[in-house]
Amino acid sequence: MDGTRKSGRGSNSAQLRRYNERIVLQILRRAGEASKAELARAVQLTNAAIGAIIQDLIEEGLIVEAGKRHDGSRGQPATILRLAASGAFSFGVRLDRTNMETVLMDFSGRIIDRRLHDLILPAPAQALEILLEDIDSLIGNLSEKDRLRITGIGLAQPFNLGAWLHELGLPEADFRKWEDFDLVGALEEATGFAVFRENDGTAAAVAELFYGLGRQKDDFLYLFLGPAIGGGLILKGDVVRGKTGNAADVAMIPVPPSNLPSAPPSRHEWDLLLSRASLVSLARHLDPDNFPNMSRKDLHEAFARSEARFEEWMEDCVGALALAMRSAFSLLDMPLVVIDGDLEAPFRERFRQALTVAVEANAPEMRKSPDIHVGSFGHDAGAIGAASLPQFFNFSPRAAILTGGKDTGPAGAGNTEDRAGFPARAARLGSHLATPDRSD
Repeated sequence: MDGTRKSGRGSNSAQLRRYNERIVLQILRRAGEASKAELARAVQLTNAAIGAIIQDLIEEGLIVEAGKRHDGSRGQPATILRLAASGAFSFGVRLDRTNMETVLMDFSGRIIDRRLHDLILPAPAQALEILLEDIDSLIGNLSEKDRLRITGIGLAQPFNLGAWLHELGLPEADFRKWEDFDLVGALEEATGFAVFRENDGTAAAVAELFYGLGRQKDDFLYLFLGPAIGGGLILKGDVVRGKTGNAADVAMIPVPPSNLPSAPPSRHEWDLLLSRASLVSLARHLDPDNFPNMSRKDLHEAFARSEARFEEWMEDCVGALALAMRSAFSLLDMPLVVIDGDLEAPFRERFRQALTVAVEANAPEMRKSPDIHVGSFGHDAGAIGAASLPQFFNFSPRAAILTGGKDTGPAGAGNTEDRAGFPARAARLGSHLATPDRSD
């Protein structure tokens, strides 16, 4: 009995040490940088204990010393710690109905290189071939030593790729072939890397949480206007997945049918939000006969020229989304909505302004509308979020949130989830140091 207890204490001690290491990494990911004293206060450890953890993480190549902070007080200046950019690498794959993108990302969240294809999603075998060629090309950016630090491949895609083609007005093409295709298994077998899949809206919200406004804001609804509209929900600094991984799937909110002549006829007295709020619906309205072949560049040029058809679509899209958001506000009572999308920054700001006006005009009596901000990453959001998944699973104390509840992963998954949100609280203690990245 005594031996069993001692063994249990040793095992728990090792898990707790690893757990605390991951809290330190999470704080540095969100805050950008912190001193030893700030980390000790956040993790609630002594200077000696936090010092040992910091030394281990430096030796593992996961964090680095980044200079001294002189705050004018007496005593030695504080040593500033940051994530080591070369501490880990990951691939991010964003797969959508009208484009494919693969990126290589370092531990600091910087995209090293990317491959992008604007095309109607091909059959699974052809898509897999394209992805493998892209991964093989991107890995050439890394030395042999750095390749040993690749943590895996993150895959962000809409669930049910073959569904809602009527509402989107897309041709059936090869979408139905995806319903029974195991892309995760195929990528793992072909590359030897672990693959972590997530809903594309949730993955984009992860990018905002880790590297954007989420470093300062703990509660927000995230919306991404891509080929369809996707969403993610952040509460108390954590991602809310839902039972099936479809939490905040705003595309499924019922709205009145569109009045645009280009819209597919509704099969009900109502329609789905994705039928009106999507870049596919914009392309379809701009060029009904050729819209599957239109690129992001084509859509942005129509916006830049303020074409009449663009303005018609904008009014219809914003009207539908404002109505859907009022439903979301009633349920969630969130203080902030972050909206991002595939088109360039001027479009996103114009869309934010129009949506703000529409939401406030429809506000019910005695209800305040949430703030609406533009997201940090534009078309990179999904790919950054995807590439974050392997790193999050390998280095976060709350990995099970983004891996479908898996409890067989590294320390921090499974039962460690029951710590009542402590990692999120700890990360927030350093968030006053963070400055969200507003790069386009």
